[in-house]
This record gives sequence, structure tokens and C-alpha cells, in this order.
Amino acid sequence: MQRNFDRALARVLVHEGGFVNHPSDPGGATNLGITLATFRRYVKRNGTVADLKALTIAQAGIVYRKQFWDRVNGYDLPDGIDYAVFDFAVNSGQSRAAKYLQAVLGVAQDGLVGPITIAAARRADPVAVIGKLCADRMAFLRRLKTWPVFGRGWTSRVTFVEAIAKEWAREKPPTLPPVTPEPVPQPPTVPESQSLWARLLRAIIALFTPRN
Repeated sequence: MQRNFDRALARVLVHEGGFVNHPSDPGGATNLGITLATFRRYVKRNGTVADLKALTIAQAGIVYRKQFWDRVNGYDLPDGIDYAVFDFAVNSGQSRAAKYLQAVLGVAQDGLVGPITIAAARRADPVAVIGKLCADRMAFLRRLKTWPVFGRGWTSRVTFVEAIAKEWAREKPPTLPPVTPEPVPQPPTVPESQSLWARLLRAIIALFTPRN
């Protein structure tokens, strides 16, 4: 749903931060978590690092939706699972995030979140899925050679994502007050005595009414 994308994006941007060009980051220069290569793909074909620095949040939202949210079918995944998979995709790639989700759900790991994966996600306990997915994600991150540099930040990020995603999964739709049907108006009750007189009057009228 659009609401989930908007609030998931807001949280992703908190972790991605502003412009960074860390020498240990294999992705190179990034701004709002978007690499120069991705910027060139979706925003400006021949964009420079200076152009990337000028990236707006609105432009970033378009990139995140097309590059990650749409590709993991975020709109069709259950609440909470959508955010956990989306953030994983942003941090480590769409295909990897999809495969890890599929492994948790016990379906074929083709890296594409299609109808089978979505149906399995909707049948599963979302809180359990989120917990296992985040645990597997942490195990993957610990195996990376850049863990000594980024491990602390990754741990904080995944812990945050897991907590928020589980909170969304537990949310219930607002309960509407019960609708009390309006009483159907009933015809006034005619006392039995009046009913008898009315029948007698009709009989008298009929007796004196000429018939053809």
C-alpha cells in the first residue's frame, strides 16, 4: 500500500543519510543511499558526483520505488514483511533480499517475488517471518569483509528494522463502531374495540350501498 511505502522510505532515508563517499564502500559515492550508477539509470544519464550531491528527496523516492519497492512487490506483501524486505533490498540488493525471504517461506529461491512467494507470505506468521529474515540478514552481513568497518551500523539498522516491521505486522485495522439500524416505523396499533366498530361501520355502509 502507498502508506507503507511512504513510511518505509522515510525510515530507509534515516539510515542512508546524506552524501557519502567512503573509500571502503564498494558502491562508491552515494547520496540518500543512491549510488552514482543508480542515479544515472533513473535520474540523469550522464550525471556527475556533483549532480548526485544535488539529489532531491522527491527524486530519491522515485528511484527507491522503481529500483527496490516495485521489484520486491512491496505493495502485495503483508504489512511489516514489506518493510523488512524493502530495507534488505536497499542495503544488499533486490535479488538477495527476495531469495532470503523465499528461503524463510520455504519456496523456490529464484530472486523474484511473484504470486507463489506472495501467497506463502500471506499464509505465514508475519512476526515469525520478520524475525527469521532479519536474523538471516545479520548472518549474511557478518560474513562480509567490510563487517569490521560497517558492522556496528548494520547491526543498529537491522535491529531497528526488525522492531518497526514487527510493530507494523501487529497493527490492526481501526475498529469502526457498530452500526445500529434505525427502527422500522410500525403502523399504530388500533385497539380491538375500535377495530370492531370499524368493521361494523363498513358492513353498514355496504348494506346501504346500491348495487348495479
